[in-house]
Amino acid sequence: MFDYLRDPQEIYRQSFATIEAEADLARFPEELRSVAVRIIHACGMVEKGDLIAFGGDVVTAAIRSLQNGKPILCDAEMVRHGIIYRLLPQQNPVICTLNIDGNAERAAKLATTRSAAAIEDWADHIDGAIIAIGNAPTALFHLLEALISNRLAKPALIIGMPVGFVGAEESKEALIAHAGDIPFVTLRGRFGGSAVTAATLNALARLASPGQTPDGTATKPTDPDKGNGK
Repeated sequence: MFDYLRDPQEIYRQSFATIEAEADLARFPEELRSVAVRIIHACGMVEKGDLIAFGGDVVTAAIRSLQNGKPILCDAEMVRHGIIYRLLPQQNPVICTLNIDGNAERAAKLATTRSAAAIEDWADHIDGAIIAIGNAPTALFHLLEALISNRLAKPALIIGMPVGFVGAEESKEALIAHAGDIPFVTLRGRFGGSAVTAATLNALARLASPGQTPDGTATKPTDPDKGNGK
């Protein structure tokens, strides 16, 4: 009934060609370019490329962490479920502590959100890990406070892309200002979310995984990327 493109790899190729043609990618280091393309692809808006901010050697930090088997710590289950597990080079643990027993009570005691309180349970996992915050600005603020006060060890990389109208923009500006020597990537402004955060992690995982192409296109037809694919 409808005439539309069905080949998933051709859809990817045409999508990325559109991004390359329409987005300003010149400011990105070559090694980060494919990650920027994936972020823009997840947003569906080439203008969001202008809002991508990063610091430090994002790609090297991510590859080292993933290849060393370090965990990925997520603020929300939606972020965790958006990660493509088969791309993780060492079957890296993907951890979200939001719904563990006692977290709601701890959040009430700390007078903060459950997402922020859940970061207290990252102490045993955070050293050299990758942080993926795609939902709660309070989680990013709480993380930065814990890092600045040295209550938590340093992660390898922070992907900080919370979304919303209250605190999202401010938390990302705080990340840019206070990340220090911790590499980071973020998306300035109110825009963000679990999908774009997971897409950023997946793009970095492709670079860390032998046999994967940076843009995710394959030499033979495959199913489109699916979250939690093993």
